[in-house]
Amino acid sequence: MTGAAGPAGELAARIARHGSVGFDEFVEVALYHPDGGFFAAGGGAGRAGADFVTSPEVGPLFGAVVARYLDARWAELGRPDPFVVVEAGAGRGALAISVLAASPECAPALRYVLVERSAELRERQSRHLPLVHPFEVLGPEADPELGTAPPARGAGPLVCCLEDLPAQRIEGVVLANELLDNLPFRLAERTEGGWAEVRITLRGNQPGELLAALDEASAQLLDRLAPEAQVGARVPLQDRARDWLVEALQLVERGAVLVVDYASTTADLASRPMEDWLRTYRGHARGGDPLEDPGSQDVTCEVAVDQLARVAPPTSEDPQADWLRRWGIEDLVEEGRRAWEAKAAAPDLAALRGRSRAVEAEALTDPDGLGDFRVLEWR
Repeated sequence: MTGAAGPAGELAARIARHGSVGFDEFVEVALYHPDGGFFAAGGGAGRAGADFVTSPEVGPLFGAVVARYLDARWAELGRPDPFVVVEAGAGRGALAISVLAASPECAPALRYVLVERSAELRERQSRHLPLVHPFEVLGPEADPELGTAPPARGAGPLVCCLEDLPAQRIEGVVLANELLDNLPFRLAERTEGGWAEVRITLRGNQPGELLAALDEASAQLLDRLAPEAQVGARVPLQDRARDWLVEALQLVERGAVLVVDYASTTADLASRPMEDWLRTYRGHARGGDPLEDPGSQDVTCEVAVDQLARVAPPTSEDPQADWLRRWGIEDLVEEGRRAWEAKAAAPDLAALRGRSRAVEAEALTDPDGLGDFRVLEWR
């Protein structure tokens, strides 16, 4: 690792200076280093040539259900114009594409902001979405002295992309589909003497682990969240996910924050082998050890909901399958079935898409797969 460029070289240099790095620092470099980090290089969700499939990549049905949810929140807020939807961790824009294709009622008021750190993935968004300058989407209120005007009413949908969450507060929704599992996290292990921090160092030229003292506040937190943890048990400390939730909640003046991810509790994670909840992916298959060849694979961790709840308890928490049914996935499947039957003899593209909805719904609601993801909402 010491002679490598990109993430490996950066980690080796940091370890040479400091002796070790936290697991969160390792994940940050492996996933987001500008020269070869997994996401910075364009790795992520998709089908051919990608690494894993998320719900929006299954097909357009997931986005059509999300569009129904957005319409309901828009109506609940009094149909504001603009109605701002911020999608954090937007990747190549698959969810936005399917939401817009569903032609939601809120479309004339819709301002859709894609937030994506990877320049490569932001460039891919521009190939499939009519992106405009962020000023057109999030422009200031009218200022006669500066000669500025707010975005035109009824001009939506307008779509832009940003590298970070916007600064100004919104009326609308912040979405995060499979984002929090990729935010860097610390790693702790229960020892005979209490909780210790797992840090990354070098063993020869290869990355390895060492245990160091864990700060008192974090140790006390883990004692409360996982009091029955056995010696050798490991858990994540998801500080970055909590920080993200704080920022997202502060962003929403009126509206909601919606998070979709695989999730559990700290106590449950402590009771399971680490490889069950800390996983790697590359090329639509499980990857290798998380420390192996940093930058070459996704590193992902189940979200500890009880750690997020320390910021604010979610208003609701549902399995994805239940959430999708609540927002009308079965109605959309039936609508697709009728569209197919009407043109089965000479099917057009709309009929073929209608027929595919049943297959998509099965994947999205599979209790042993995507259907077991958790949907968390803060209102």
